[in-house]
Amino acid sequence: MAAEEIKGVVFTQYEGEQQLKFIQKLIEKDLSEPYSIFTYRYFLNNWPKLCFLAWSGKECIGTIVCKLDRHKNGKNRGYIAMLAVEKSHRKRGIGSKLVKMAIKVMVEMKADVVVLETEITNKGALSLYANLGFVRDKRLHKYYMNGVDAFRKKLWLTSPSPHDSH
Repeated sequence: MAAEEIKGVVFTQYEGEQQLKFIQKLIEKDLSEPYSIFTYRYFLNNWPKLCFLAWSGKECIGTIVCKLDRHKNGKNRGYIAMLAVEKSHRKRGIGSKLVKMAIKVMVEMKADVVVLETEITNKGALSLYANLGFVRDKRLHKYYMNGVDAFRKKLWLTSPSPHDSH
């Protein structure tokens, strides 16, 4: 992805527990859901290759946390659990680059589809994912603890079969 360099930003793959505090700080500031340390470790310990960080100097300004497993329909399903970019660094393509980096690894790991949920009120996220080719799969009523509905979004990496609408 060298063609998409962002001035002053360095992107790295998750390197270990010493980076957890940076990820937690960003996620807790930006996402409405409270996550326990065990949730972070579940993703980071099982799928470290699917977590990336964006740095401006020594400051972590963006992160994505994902997983990949086999869905009940037999498809390899990537899942974007968390994506956050520091407010002062938004609109620079950092979130898009983090998503593209994660999807690239998911493709290498033979993912068929990538899914995620986002608040229906999060216009920035909805726009970012739409621009990357994600389509709305369904609306999830009162999905978040704050009572807000979510949209489940999907990006097909292989051709879906007729029974793959959910």
